[in-house]
Amino acid sequence: MADRTVFEQYRPHPWHGLAPGNDPPHIVQAYIEITPFDSVKYEIDKVTGYLRVDRPQRSSSQSPALYGFIPRTYCGPQVAALSPEVTQADGDPLDICVLSERPINRSEVLVDAVVVGGLRAIDGGVADDKIIAVLYNDNIWGAADDITDIPQRFVERLQHYFSTYKMVPGHPSTMVIKEVYGVAHAQQVVRAAMDDYAAKFGQVDCKG
Repeated sequence: MADRTVFEQYRPHPWHGLAPGNDPPHIVQAYIEITPFDSVKYEIDKVTGYLRVDRPQRSSSQSPALYGFIPRTYCGPQVAALSPEVTQADGDPLDICVLSERPINRSEVLVDAVVVGGLRAIDGGVADDKIIAVLYNDNIWGAADDITDIPQRFVERLQHYFSTYKMVPGHPSTMVIKEVYGVAHAQQVVRAAMDDYAAKFGQVDCKG
């Protein structure tokens, strides 16, 4: 059997091998898959942990913010229970958008982010929440601690992006934004996703 210390030198899996943050659900760690400069949708490959090209965006819309997920979260029954219209969630790690004043044009990076709110989204009949956060200690956004501290027009931009980014011409969008919620409910969603992860995968040793 190989010495375990050899394997510990390798990069941890971004979903299973990293921590959800030092102070979740208030301050979380986000793994960034997509930047506002990307016209291609990238998504973590759940088996290898590498970033995979999911699809080129069919429209010209681009994410208004850094977009990724919170490690060691899972959208399962407890997340679904927070959306009365559905009975299940999408089975993915919890999505997060992170606002940053300075342009960050690289994906596959980790950022510490302060949770301020979220979008209660339903995609194809399953819960697909989008947490909204601000970069920790950001010079402009860092003072925000609730969704009401984010300009309404920017929140509308996020709503429009997620309502349309999967649209195919001639077909209705599968994504519906049911509501915008504040920090209290957003933290509840993060806790639920962490609990769903623990229920499905158990407690996993992680780094970072």
